[in-house]
Amino acid sequence: MDAVDEKILDVLRVDGRASFSAIGRQVGLSTNAIAARVRRMEKSGVIVGYRVVLAADGPESTAGLEAFIDVRLDPAEDSEAFLAWARLVPEIRDAVHVTGAYDYLLHIGVRDTAALDRLLRSLKKQGGAAHTQTRLALR
Repeated sequence: MDAVDEKILDVLRVDGRASFSAIGRQVGLSTNAIAARVRRMEKSGVIVGYRVVLAADGPESTAGLEAFIDVRLDPAEDSEAFLAWARLVPEIRDAVHVTGAYDYLLHIGVRDTAALDRLLRSLKKQGGAAHTQTRLALR
């Protein structure tokens, strides 16, 4: 990855549906060059997907809860299988592989404590988490 790829990712972070031509105008490359770079980043795993974040569940929502969950996987659990599962869970905004006592740090957004409880139970049942620690974002 180079500085141009970083600029492309910055545009996609703001608007994941931006057209290649719109990205090209912002970055200063042709539509074909942008398309090739985006496809290369998708193929190499830099870009793993695109998803919709509804306003009610988005980071700007005041009605929901935002939290960070430390996850220690069961020793028999495959890390790639966990990531594949996490990508399918809309409440998980980001999953970061970390060092230390835990394997992953999840940034999540849920409507309420009942939804948080369901997500934590799902992390253990379907996600393969052996242990979790949750911290609520206050502001």
